[in-house]
Amino acid sequence: MSMDGLMRFRECIESPQSLEDLQYYFNDHGELRHIITKKPFVYNYYKNEHERNHKRYIALGDMITLHVYERLEEDCNLERIPIPIDASDEEPKSFFFMSKEISSVQSNLFVLLQDSGVIRAGQWSQKVIFHHSLTKGSQLLYIKAALRDNGSVIILNPNDNFVKMKEESQAMIKNEEVCSPETRGAGDLYITPRKVIVPKRCSSSPEEHTNYVWDHFISRSAAKNVSFIAHGYGGLVFMDLLCKRSKEVMAKVSAVAFIDSRHHTPHQTTTAPEIQTWIRSHCRSWVISTKPLDRPTGSLRKLDCPKVSAGTENHDLVPSITFQSIFRFLSRCSKSRRKSVPPPFTVVTRSTTRNRSL
Repeated sequence: MSMDGLMRFRECIESPQSLEDLQYYFNDHGELRHIITKKPFVYNYYKNEHERNHKRYIALGDMITLHVYERLEEDCNLERIPIPIDASDEEPKSFFFMSKEISSVQSNLFVLLQDSGVIRAGQWSQKVIFHHSLTKGSQLLYIKAALRDNGSVIILNPNDNFVKMKEESQAMIKNEEVCSPETRGAGDLYITPRKVIVPKRCSSSPEEHTNYVWDHFISRSAAKNVSFIAHGYGGLVFMDLLCKRSKEVMAKVSAVAFIDSRHHTPHQTTTAPEIQTWIRSHCRSWVISTKPLDRPTGSLRKLDCPKVSAGTENHDLVPSITFQSIFRFLSRCSKSRRKSVPPPFTVVTRSTTRNRSL
């Protein structure tokens, strides 16, 4: 490699703009492979250099996130929606993805809510993407299935909560008041030992993000059947939404699929009988277990929904393994909801009476 080529390669490694800059790509099976060796991803790429390997891992994870965003927009034709909707151009903003013209289409709406951590919109598990495939670790399988059934989707982005400022930016705010953890609010600045972090207004936590998208988009959509699919911490976030918007959620949501959820119904919900009844009849939870897929597991608590086996003890692989079972459950709930809706009232006129006698 020439000196100029080596310099360009080092620049790509230090400030990558795509997977190719890090010499990786996804093959036809959605598996992450090295461009030159064609081998799977290996964490210990540099021998006995943990810090360098970790930086490489973080950079590659960021490029995977950007790649998934591109697939959402280009392959699934989803629209990136910045929030809050009243934010100025200078204000830090979060975003989520949504089917176009969702407010005017009478269809099924699927809302995907992932686990906590570094994962962003469109991902179930970044670890699975690294070591298995994009198909198993991303939400693309779920999204494409929803769109094939003439449905629409909202892909939440609950972990995009802060803007990290460079260390030199600390000098710019050294005279500003720094909030303590007890008094922090959305939009407040606070300093960690190495960086300055700015919470994003209306998205400073997964719960706040989800409540905001519900209030301004999901609750206003024209969809008659809204289904939530929540993985890990996402289940806890949905239960928070149910507690805060109980009447709206119970009226609009037809089904909830919890994927090895971290929620705890007795601790999160009230003892209101209508909420208990709604949870038992509209929700199902797939939990890690050694039992075959869809076998009943655990005890049926009065306050909780039915639980079935996910067919695996690997938390990160549960979404891909339970995919078909979850969509069968959501489809049944949707059909049941349509049957329970009474037909529109028909006004009998002379013309209709005359037609019936013919």
